[in-house]
Amino acid sequence: MNDMRLLERDVDAKDIKIAARKVQVYYADTHAIKDVDVDIEDKTVTAFIGPSGCGKSTFLRCLNRMNDTIDICRVEGDIRIDGEDIYDAKVDPVQLRAKVGMVFQKPNPFPKSIYDNIAYGPRIHGLARSKADLDDIVEKSLRRGAIWDEVKDRLHAPGTGLSGGQQQRLCIARAVATEPEVLLMDEPCSALDPIATSQVEELIDELRQEFSVVIVTHSMQQAARVSQKTAFFHLGNLVEYGETGQIFTTPQDPRTESYITGRIG
Repeated sequence: MNDMRLLERDVDAKDIKIAARKVQVYYADTHAIKDVDVDIEDKTVTAFIGPSGCGKSTFLRCLNRMNDTIDICRVEGDIRIDGEDIYDAKVDPVQLRAKVGMVFQKPNPFPKSIYDNIAYGPRIHGLARSKADLDDIVEKSLRRGAIWDEVKDRLHAPGTGLSGGQQQRLCIARAVATEPEVLLMDEPCSALDPIATSQVEELIDELRQEFSVVIVTHSMQQAARVSQKTAFFHLGNLVEYGETGQIFTTPQDPRTESYITGRIG
């Protein structure tokens, strides 16, 4: 049990949503993630930062088994959500991905109406007993995505007709429609303009009241603005993890300091 000890003694075990131990990821013969140990807290925004190709998105995709879809990818180690081993043979990845929602770098609304974009997940997971239930879920999700007021009069228009920032908020609303417990975001603002980015960042801050949010970002300024915890990845290693303010002001590892000050990356 020793390696399941908490990484940070001041964190109560009940606040830990995701516990990862000795995680390794291989793409064929390439060792992409090396021996990562991390505890991710509930109702917290955790940012993964680091240079391109450092492993942050690869590790993020371990948390909802998206790497299962890549034939040459192999994941080793132990990842638990609420104490449950998500790589256990009994775990259905489709059900896991309802519990661990994901928002991608490029907005990817389905080629369906705004309403059907949101209703799709609740329908396939049997979350609505009636049309009235589904209507409630759609409205609640669009409100959580901070886009209800902009689309409530055109729910049957195509989601692809929205602006880039609206599409990304639609995708966030779609991700929360299945009542997930964790929300993963892989550079969710990289394709957006500054105004849309600001709207999504405000939304992330609201979402942490209900979810554990994990965001990969190439922007250190964004990590500093939206997260409470930050993990710095470099060359497949988790170099340093702690309170965001501490990581950015008094990093413990010289590699973190070099990245923060622009000397590497």
